[in-house]
Amino acid sequence: MDISRDQLEADIGERIRLLRQQRGLTLDELAIRSGVSRAMISKVERAEASPTAQLLARLCAALGTTLSRFFATDEPTASPLSRRSDQRLWRDPDTGYLRRSVSPEGIESPVDIVEVEFPPGARIVFDPHQIDSGTTQHLWLFRGRLDVTHNRKTYMLEAGDCLFMALGDGHIFHNPYNETAHYSVILHRSK
Repeated sequence: MDISRDQLEADIGERIRLLRQQRGLTLDELAIRSGVSRAMISKVERAEASPTAQLLARLCAALGTTLSRFFATDEPTASPLSRRSDQRLWRDPDTGYLRRSVSPEGIESPVDIVEVEFPPGARIVFDPHQIDSGTTQHLWLFRGRLDVTHNRKTYMLEAGDCLFMALGDGHIFHNPYNETAHYSVILHRSK
């Protein structure tokens, strides 16, 4: 989807504010639940700061959602087809990690597909949380190599490998290699 970075930051901020208000949370309450400072949440909501993937994941967990559901629109889609040119993109300002929401938006499906380009040197820690204890994910690596730590064990993935994990367990994604890791995450919600 071809939208400007400023518009994307405004959309992210508005979505966080909307979810927070729908849940009846103050900035202080969301800060306590997420471990993200009140000041940072306020800056993100006002589109004055770009959230990193790690920060956004912490806010999503505290708001009872996932990154995939966060980036999906609430509007029903007119088509089960998701054209590449219409798929939502988001780049983590800290690592350069690029996330593309591949699944058609607004359809009733327990599966979400995400495409990721994870640059050399990037490292992201997703803390464990119970919000998504019923959601699982398959990480299928297309190109490059990637180290993924899950349940205190590190897996070195190579092209063609697939790793299954529970989303709420917490993970560390690290690319200590010289090539971008290109992979898909297929999320499945059992609820």
